Amino acid sequence: MATLREQTKEIKIGNQVIGGSHPVAIQSMTNTKTEDVAATVAQIHRLEAAGCQMIRCAVPTMEAAKAFRDIKAQISIPLIADIHFDYRLAVAAMENGADKIRINPGNIGDAEKVQVVVDVAKEKQIPIRVGVNSGSLEKHLLEKYHGVTAEGIVESALDKVHLIESMGYDNLVVSIKSSDVMMCIRSHELIANQIPYPLHVGITESGTVYSGNIKSSVGLGAILYQGIGNTIRVSLSGDPVEEIKTAKLVLKTLGLRTGGVEVVSCPTCGRTQIDLIHLANAVETMVEEFPLDIKVAVMGCVVNGPGEAKEADLGIAGGKGEGLLFKKGEILRKVPENQLLTALREELENWK
Repeated sequence: MATLREQTKEIKIGNQVIGGSHPVAIQSMTNTKTEDVAATVAQIHRLEAAGCQMIRCAVPTMEAAKAFRDIKAQISIPLIADIHFDYRLAVAAMENGADKIRINPGNIGDAEKVQVVVDVAKEKQIPIRVGVNSGSLEKHLLEKYHGVTAEGIVESALDKVHLIESMGYDNLVVSIKSSDVMMCIRSHELIANQIPYPLHVGITESGTVYSGNIKSSVGLGAILYQGIGNTIRVSLSGDPVEEIKTAKLVLKTLGLRTGGVEVVSCPTCGRTQIDLIHLANAVETMVEEFPLDIKVAVMGCVVNGPGEAKEADLGIAGGKGEGLLFKKGEILRKVPENQLLTALREELENWK
């Protein structure tokens, strides 16, 4: 039986397609000034290299909207315009090459202004992401539900979707976000059966790299595990490249993505006689350059390490002054402690 994810409509965004049977796509948002084309393009290139599949840029000014033309010419992933309040910025962004626009019709203005945006999107066949956050709920919904609730978020989103549908357009992606993880999970459970459109999933304002990673992983994991969600963004107060790393690992952990080296490491204990924390971090950084779909273990004990990590394809286990290089739990050779990383790299370079 098809999951709710697979039952959604297919939506083409530049050279990407989400919805239906297409894999969950990873996206992020630049934190540069969009008007600064060079800085924005440089950051997008870093995100592309990390595995970002779609990128969103803020459009607070007309200059930012016009910058889209130069930015798009220098990148290879779909470019999305994030619009608030001024419908003219949405129009300008689309005229300058935006592959998708993100709006909350509730803060764009009256229906006539929303209609102008919809008409341009329809003419150019540009998808609209209808975005509703818990912090932007209308007064009448706050009164109806006695505050911010999952039911209120969903009703607000459905109102916006129905408004655009009434204008003759259904090339839509829907996003309902909250910084409250459990409310966000519940909102997605409520809306998934009510609309045919792909869902953009994320925990908004989740926090720093530390707290944001935890909240995002819990929320995204719970939603995606239920077969809900077609594209994700991990929202962190930090380098957006960290968002991509987390998103990739969340999808891989749930079995929704393959590829990339997975690193597992032991939590250390009194038997550990090497700087395992430093070594594990060094391995995690090193393996990013290898396009292999394997598991690598970093263990702190040569006594139990190979056996405990026998499900790993490749691994190293440290001891006092020396360590072991092993494959599928079988020891390949002993290696001086200061050569463990080099030995592991050689195995990765020659992996078949």
